[in-house]
Amino acid sequence: MTQVGTDANPLRVAIIGAGPSGFYAADHLFRARDPVVEIDMFDRLPTPYGLVRAGVAPDHQKIKSVTKVFNRIASRPNFRYYGNVEFGVHITLADLREYYHQICYTTGAQTDRHLGIPGEDLVGSHSATEFVTWYNGHPDCQECCYDLSQERVAVVGVGNVAVDVARILSRTPDELAKTDIADYALEALSQSQVREIHLLGRRGPAQAAFTTPEAKELGELEDADVACLPEEVELDDLSRTALDHNPDQATIRKIEILREYASRQPTGKSRRLVIRFLVSPVELIGNDAGQVVRMHLARNALYATEAGTLRPRQTDHFEELPVGLVFRSVGYRGVPLPGVPFNDKWGVIANHKGRVINPDTQQPVVGEYTAGWIKRGPSGVIGTNKPDAAETVAFMLEDLIEGSILNPAQPEVAAAERLVLERQPDYFTYGDWLRLDELEVARGWEVGRPRVKFTSVADMLAALGR
Repeated sequence: MTQVGTDANPLRVAIIGAGPSGFYAADHLFRARDPVVEIDMFDRLPTPYGLVRAGVAPDHQKIKSVTKVFNRIASRPNFRYYGNVEFGVHITLADLREYYHQICYTTGAQTDRHLGIPGEDLVGSHSATEFVTWYNGHPDCQECCYDLSQERVAVVGVGNVAVDVARILSRTPDELAKTDIADYALEALSQSQVREIHLLGRRGPAQAAFTTPEAKELGELEDADVACLPEEVELDDLSRTALDHNPDQATIRKIEILREYASRQPTGKSRRLVIRFLVSPVELIGNDAGQVVRMHLARNALYATEAGTLRPRQTDHFEELPVGLVFRSVGYRGVPLPGVPFNDKWGVIANHKGRVINPDTQQPVVGEYTAGWIKRGPSGVIGTNKPDAAETVAFMLEDLIEGSILNPAQPEVAAAERLVLERQPDYFTYGDWLRLDELEVARGWEVGRPRVKFTSVADMLAALGR
């Protein structure tokens, strides 16, 4: 048989997941000098882009421009997209082994971590991850419901997602109406009675995960005053020493911004956003109806670990925070895929630098790879996935040279297409997505918005006359 990776016998690769890491993996494979590569990308949603579409805040449109890069990758003649096709439902691992030489899992981190405190399951206690996908129009979450009649909200965490949630809750209807937020979310948030949002960080201001631009943006909201407690934005001795040894200018500027917020006086805006540090919820307390009504907060102090990092430790000082709505944002977590080795402790596919590992033998599983958050955990920004995917692809190409690849019985493009059509007749091609994209943008243009999204699979199919 002709060598794999030639015009006569291309390297056939299946990428499971159409987020940034999936597209970056495809790009690195296409850029490789030697092998001829054909890529089939699968996603359980009709629409591509993963968290760029369903996770990036609707008021951060510039970040979404990365999709132009993904469109160029998808325009390659050896690229095919199978949307609305779910791994483990419409196609199985056994199927992929019969049709592809290599498989790369790039499914991201689809769920969230829990606080692990009493009362976390009370009515009014929610995942920030779910809330984000709700206001971004993810088909899984359009039926979710949040009691925005509550006046006081706590957002637990000070990472990017937590800041996004706090900022969206603080926006005016006019501000939100200029974005591509889901229509139903725009309507619900326009009726919001939320007046006070508390953003809670368990460590100090020097350790806050949000960036300097994000911190600055919180002080520029049209109708929300931002505030910090002066004593909480002053650095403790350990943080001051760490910053003296490593004078990171971005961190220094972020602390300056927070100190300025601590000195601000209220200006009479209708909402107030309070950024807190060195506090952790230890219990959510409900009323007789099971609705959260307040949060028991512990004050923290930092200590240095043996590795030199600063970690929070609970003290014996506590306070009560009246809140009727809570969003936890303490990290994403990957979801296992049927038949794929999974490290449950870390919430990632078991792997070594992108090669999937058999947990019993600690040896690579031939032909299987992973990239992105499902490989390394939820860290970094969109661009971080590019070098991460490059590392994985380097091993894929190395294994191709060594002949350590799968031996599919039906490696032809037409064979895979017949399989998908049989299992899921309503699959989306990339051309289908481009037509849907045009329709969304046109709907947005009519009302002065970037786009108006279709938020259910049924509506997406109907829009294309399917």
